[in-house]
Amino acid sequence: MIKVIIPVIALLVIILCKKIPKIGGNVNVGLFTAGALSLLLGGVFNPVDWFGAWINGVDQLAWVICLSIFGSIYASTQVKLGTIDTIMGYLKARFEKSPRILIVCIIIVLVLAGSLLGDAIAASTVIGVLTIGVLASMGISGEKITCLIVMGASMGSLMPPISQAFALSSALTNTEPDLVLRYGYITVPIIVVLMCIYANIIFVNKKTKIPHQNINGKPFEIIKENWSSLIPLILLIVIVVFRTTTIGGVHFDLVPEVLGKVMISENLDLYTALSQISILRGVSNGIVLSIIFVTIVSCLFPKVRGGAKECVVEGMKNVKTTVLIQVCAGFMLGCFYAGGQIEAVQAFAQGLNEHLLKIGGAGSMALIGMLTGSQSTAQNVIFSFFGPALISIGMDPVQVAAAGAHLAAGGMGLPPADLTTFCVAGIVGSMIGKEVDPIKSMIMMIPMCLLMITMGMILLYI
Repeated sequence: MIKVIIPVIALLVIILCKKIPKIGGNVNVGLFTAGALSLLLGGVFNPVDWFGAWINGVDQLAWVICLSIFGSIYASTQVKLGTIDTIMGYLKARFEKSPRILIVCIIIVLVLAGSLLGDAIAASTVIGVLTIGVLASMGISGEKITCLIVMGASMGSLMPPISQAFALSSALTNTEPDLVLRYGYITVPIIVVLMCIYANIIFVNKKTKIPHQNINGKPFEIIKENWSSLIPLILLIVIVVFRTTTIGGVHFDLVPEVLGKVMISENLDLYTALSQISILRGVSNGIVLSIIFVTIVSCLFPKVRGGAKECVVEGMKNVKTTVLIQVCAGFMLGCFYAGGQIEAVQAFAQGLNEHLLKIGGAGSMALIGMLTGSQSTAQNVIFSFFGPALISIGMDPVQVAAAGAHLAAGGMGLPPADLTTFCVAGIVGSMIGKEVDPIKSMIMMIPMCLLMITMGMILLYI
């Protein structure tokens, strides 16, 4: 187990000890260092094998990377089209006399945005910023506004269909993602309902009012005037529903079906060709293709078509840090397989008490998420070992993957280092002209985080 322990310790030291000159706190350096050490300790010295390990690792995460890139570009097109503005305008007009219902609706909009982007930071910064004005006008403090936005976006990032947490867990356990996502359709709505109740207790009181000057038109008029901005969103929902569920005995995956009809040679269609090319096969994932298709549809609208280049640039800018971490994580993951670390942990886990493995692994994931403020780091650092270990003792791979997603998402939001909260607190502070304490916001989010961790533990034990 030495060849497992040393790379992991090196990774944790680099990530957590920010006082180390040059590299302290740098997640990418930590991932590369862990990967290199795992190869050296595993007796792999050939540079060609190192490069091959990197390619294999990135190939495993390819569809997650593609989901991040094209999901972010799609989000930019929806902002340009005014989809979220239409939704928020309708909600404000519809519930101007019901602040509690409006709070619930804002959470649901953020959950929807997060589920479409699959990333809490992107949903918070791109979509959450649209809700700051109305929340501030209701007299809600900056810390509570920050908490509300991050909470909704974080639940949304876990919510299918576009959930990086579920996607990464599926990739790390080599599990069919659509099967794993089905758990999310059950657990996340439960969390959302409970947190809507919590939010109304914490954020709203009898004195909370919605100033009438923030209402622009009647609900029906807003929808009537801007209904076309909802077309791509509705189309995406329809496509995803058909591809992830069976309705009336029909299961139809639109885009792969279309690409499967495009022949590039006598015996090879375009979809199959994409599926067979290393790394590029990430584009062939059904969810990724659905996002690309709806993005193209969005470009048919003049508002988006005129700023298409801007949407692509903005989308890439929003996700570049996430993608770089995923590429570095691919190197580490490939090295873990090539260096024999995965097999070593699986063998070690078979000799452990089942309960010790579950509790210790879950606690480790939550701790790493809490200390680094990163869901993906917790999964890449711990779940790359923890997941296969649980499968090796006979657990259902689908349940293992779903549990890993919940544990990582829960740990990420705990104080003191949630990256999303730090980011949103700065934006909220600048917009309302007051200093916002991010730690206070994180403390308010502890119930949500504990709920996610509890769901993860339930999945490990049912």
